[in-house]
Amino acid sequence: MNDRLSFYRKKNSLIHRLNPFTKLALIFTLIVIGLFGTGYWTASIVVCLVLIPLTFISKLFWEYLRVVLRLILPTATFMFVMQSVFIPGGITEIFHLGPFSVELETVQRSFLIVSRLFLVISAFAFLLLSTHPSELMSDLTRRGLAPQFAYVLISTLQILPQMQAKAQTIIAAQRSRGLDTQSSFIRRVGSLVPLVGPLVFGSLVEVEERAIAIEARGFTSTHVKTFLHDVPDTSADKVIRWLLVALVVITLILKIWQS
Repeated sequence: MNDRLSFYRKKNSLIHRLNPFTKLALIFTLIVIGLFGTGYWTASIVVCLVLIPLTFISKLFWEYLRVVLRLILPTATFMFVMQSVFIPGGITEIFHLGPFSVELETVQRSFLIVSRLFLVISAFAFLLLSTHPSELMSDLTRRGLAPQFAYVLISTLQILPQMQAKAQTIIAAQRSRGLDTQSSFIRRVGSLVPLVGPLVFGSLVEVEERAIAIEARGFTSTHVKTFLHDVPDTSADKVIRWLLVALVVITLILKIWQS
């Protein structure tokens, strides 16, 4: 099943069979190692040696690559260029172009920030590709997380694919009415207004409808809730989570020791 309102892609893989909380712990561990590890290359090494092999294991490499090329890489490249050129603070000049100069220290700092940001976003993208939102919400709620917080978390993770699906529906509807959305760049810019208006107002209406729907289903009820689908939590999941906790503790200890 490919849910058009989420990034989730169903595959028959070891990663997909893991408990959602285990996958969340895995992503958190990778992020902690990338953020608190020493050296400029730590986050990049985590992406290349851990995250990308995980995409092959989960059979999600091409879906992950598509998200990276369309969403993450353009943003990371833009941030790297802007920080390298416009943020001063370096000493060793690499090259000078008009009023702008690029220093080695600035490039290193920019690479460190952008590589960590790339790791965080791509790790959560992998989580969304391999974990169905309803399973993650059910598992977190069963573990004691307040339903309100679980709903906010899942809604945040789903907002981008939902907006994309709604935008594609609006584009198709406007195109059927004769709106030009595929010609020159100037005309496409002029077409943004009739596209953005329905997208924004439709999203506001959808928020109200969703609030009514979840209230009708007893979302705020204090009674013990039952779940239609039981998310399995095996002994292997528990062992993996304890190993991930140990990795996080070791990473933090090394960070404190080296600082």
